[in-house]
Amino acid sequence: MGLAALAGCGQQRAAVRMPPPLVEVAPVVVQDVPVVKEWIGTLDGRVNAEIRAQVTGYVMQQAYREGAFVHKGDLLFEIDPRPFEAALNQARGNLAQAESNQQLARANLAQSEARLGKADLDVKRYAPLVKTQSISQEEMDNAIQAQLEARAGAESARAAIQSAGAAIAAGKAAVYQAEVNLSFTKITAPIDGIAGIAKVQVGNLASPMSGELTTVSAVDPIKVYFTVSEQEYITHRSGEGGPAPEVEIILADGSVYPHKGRMFLADRQVDVGTGALRVAAMVPNPGNFLRPGQYAKVRSVVATRKGAMLVPERAVGELQGGYQVAVVGQDNTVSVRNVRVGPRVGGLWVVEEGVQPGDRVVVEGLQKIRNGAMVNPKPYSQPAGAK
Repeated sequence: MGLAALAGCGQQRAAVRMPPPLVEVAPVVVQDVPVVKEWIGTLDGRVNAEIRAQVTGYVMQQAYREGAFVHKGDLLFEIDPRPFEAALNQARGNLAQAESNQQLARANLAQSEARLGKADLDVKRYAPLVKTQSISQEEMDNAIQAQLEARAGAESARAAIQSAGAAIAAGKAAVYQAEVNLSFTKITAPIDGIAGIAKVQVGNLASPMSGELTTVSAVDPIKVYFTVSEQEYITHRSGEGGPAPEVEIILADGSVYPHKGRMFLADRQVDVGTGALRVAAMVPNPGNFLRPGQYAKVRSVVATRKGAMLVPERAVGELQGGYQVAVVGQDNTVSVRNVRVGPRVGGLWVVEEGVQPGDRVVVEGLQKIRNGAMVNPKPYSQPAGAK
């Protein structure tokens, strides 16, 4: 019985004499760190030109390859031009008739003016003769009547010339309109860009009311739209003055698009329902790899935090909505502290308060320690490839 008690005491002494647990610690470092934000974005063409028919007619030809790059002026569709050619010929005929009528009116005016000139001379010559009764009053009256008729004929001819001139102007307008309508039968690309899938087939009736035929999008550079909070917008605006912030695009497969873009516009108002503001960035797109409608993450450095205190992300534990770190003092005693954290930067976490520069925090071995316990610290070995 005494031996058993002695053995129990030996076990207690052995338990007390167990060495402190081995933990890995890292110092709290102070440095300037970039504050990176990510948003979900949607890609869209820099310009999206909806191609529509401007005249009514049957589609005779689709001249482009869907999904291919087209240049400004390239033929996309052709509408049957024959009705518009006939309308143009008719308009030209009406114009020629109006011009002929004007020429005839001018000839009539010349004749009327000649008759008026002769009638004026007769009246002037007959006036003294009728006083001396060298000619009869009837002859004088006939001369005056001829003068009035000639003057009326001249006025009528001038009115006919004016009417013919108006008809010529209307005829020229009709010819121009017919030429424009005929040109609309050849539907061409208004910009350089990627042409989408055709929404009409050869033989379909197209009209201005039938909707878009296809869309051509200019995609180099390409726009990416995303929304930021009102607070993020205010923070960004307060730091303006330099070049527009750069953005990175993270594609659906997780890869980072090799070409960086820049923010270039913000919408005119904040959405009152969500408190968010729509922002756009412009991203180079050589080879037209990115296409409108794609979803991507947008990543950007929105600020630089000066003199931030950083600890490895693994050193921070979460408990009931709060955060804690275990600090090892100079006597190797653990002190568990509540901390207020900021953003994460790579594998590090910004700590706003709760630690001091140079403090040693436990990174590995947290499950072995308790508040006030002694530990055996050694420097934390950062995994290969970690930043």
